[in-house]
Amino acid sequence: MTKKYWNFCTYEAGLKTVFKDYQVITLRYLWQIGDDGAGSGKCWEHTNGVLKERGKSISRASVIFFLNEMVDAGVLKYVSRTGKGGYHRIYTPVFDETGFKEHLATKIIERLVSEYPEETQKAIRKFGKRGNGDDK
Repeated sequence: MTKKYWNFCTYEAGLKTVFKDYQVITLRYLWQIGDDGAGSGKCWEHTNGVLKERGKSISRASVIFFLNEMVDAGVLKYVSRTGKGGYHRIYTPVFDETGFKEHLATKIIERLVSEYPEETQKAIRKFGKRGNGDDK
């Protein structure tokens, strides 16, 4: 059985097509700090801080589960560092935001091609025609 990392929601916009609010905030934080990376505690503090401004909150466990899912999906990586209380994972992004969007589009198209090869090829050809000015 394959793991499910995200669903594509056709009625949302931007990253909310595949992620919940707190997940978008967490990823953008990691993209912002880049190779410096952050542990789950810092990710949770940042995410919860932004959510509190909106009258919301999220558990630290939810952030930890999300970070680990994104490691499994190849979107984040981590290194283990020793610190107070033992070993801690420091998460860093594999892609920047643009690279992630390309990765996501590739994964979605690969899945569509495997499930609906002929229909997907027809749809892709339609997009190719639009790019040539044929849609005027």
